[in-house]
Amino acid sequence: MTSGLGTRAVRGSLWLGAVNLVSKSSQMLVTLVLAALLTEGQLGVVALAVSLINLGQVVQSVGVYDVIGRTGRDPRRMAGTVLTMSVGVGLLLAVVLVVAAEPITALLGVPDAAGLVRLAALGLPFAAAGGVQMGLMHRELDFRRRLLPDGGSAILGAAVTVVLAFTGTGPASLVIGLVSTAVAQPLLGALAGGGVRPRWDTAAAGEALRWSAVVGPAAVVGALLVNLDYFTIGHLLGPDALGLYSLAYRLAWVPYIMVAVVLGAVAFPVFTRLSREGSPLTEAVTRFTRAVLVLTGGLYLALAVLADHVVLLGTRWADAAGPLMLLTGYGLGICLLQIWYQAVKATGHARRYLALESVHLLILAAGLVFSARLGIGAVAAVQFAAAWLVVPVAWRVLAGLGVAPPPAELAGISRRVLGACVAAAVPAVLLDHAGLFGAAGSLASVLGEGAVLVIGYAVATLVLQRGELASLRGEAR
Repeated sequence: MTSGLGTRAVRGSLWLGAVNLVSKSSQMLVTLVLAALLTEGQLGVVALAVSLINLGQVVQSVGVYDVIGRTGRDPRRMAGTVLTMSVGVGLLLAVVLVVAAEPITALLGVPDAAGLVRLAALGLPFAAAGGVQMGLMHRELDFRRRLLPDGGSAILGAAVTVVLAFTGTGPASLVIGLVSTAVAQPLLGALAGGGVRPRWDTAAAGEALRWSAVVGPAAVVGALLVNLDYFTIGHLLGPDALGLYSLAYRLAWVPYIMVAVVLGAVAFPVFTRLSREGSPLTEAVTRFTRAVLVLTGGLYLALAVLADHVVLLGTRWADAAGPLMLLTGYGLGICLLQIWYQAVKATGHARRYLALESVHLLILAAGLVFSARLGIGAVAAVQFAAAWLVVPVAWRVLAGLGVAPPPAELAGISRRVLGACVAAAVPAVLLDHAGLFGAAGSLASVLGEGAVLVIGYAVATLVLQRGELASLRGEAR
């Protein structure tokens, strides 16, 4: 990357990291509070409702936010046109979900979620408006302005959820918080100077539709990848099993949304700009690959080692520990794929991105057909296997496009990340077995072992990755 673009990418990553730290920490707090206050079945009902709404959000956007970053037209004119399209689809989807919530949730085995789905659907048009604002900010790597709309709305929604949960509102507390977040985001975005006016440009709409014709199906496939396990467990195993699995999945999802989504959001406009300028992408793809593996490696290590301590939220969650350990491996795989998929899209080969997502979905669906009835541990194992079967395929696609990280470099990154994990895990586990962190399963034990893991991984990373870290410090100045 050029030094100027590299500096903007580093600063953009830091700002977006700060935004995500605020917003996702709020979501993490909500997850822990709900796990402490709700039963497995209640959490399962909430999980299914949220999954359906998340799928609706993807359908209403169908990948068109990316075209705001890629277009050679006036970006604000494109954004206004995309806003008109996305909000219109969001309104239509909201009506469909309100009308069809009962038969859909009954089919998925969780009929008690119907009311929650109807309520959550009201936030879809607002989420569409917020997504367009974010797309325009991403084009210019202007992530600082996201702090108010993204972080502020997340804090508001979390506060609403926590207050309602403690006052006995039950599963509806999360949905009301989500709607509050959706409504607040575009309003706060306008206050931050990121407002977009609806407009219509037929040529811009045509470009957006051509892009979404390929990327849109891939986005829907990607959403199915994230939610198919929820739908399958709800249908075959019921809300209690879904509640246990959803807790494990939500915890394993945290490093992905806090790190990989951040880096992916920065990577796409960087890769796109380099591609428009005719510059090689290999170095940039390699650097983002290193960053995502280094940053998520330590987080997933901590989650895997501390998985048994999920019982701190209540002994009823003990059966979530095994799936959580498997889902940490799955999470690391999809973090890597998140970066590589941005490179595939940025080079203009969106159909290959669709093919990769489709292959992943087929592998996952086939695995679930044969394993889902065996329990949530089997579902987590299928997720792990499906993600890592796609990783070498994705690398081959990147290699065919001439932008893949060199094998020797990728192997070196993996060795150093693995070395840092071993350097952190061994002393943490030994000290825990020696009883130096206090009573097993206590909060003090979790905090002590977690601190040793984090410090050990950070120190080992500083030693093993010192060259790259020095380069990043130089670009951040």
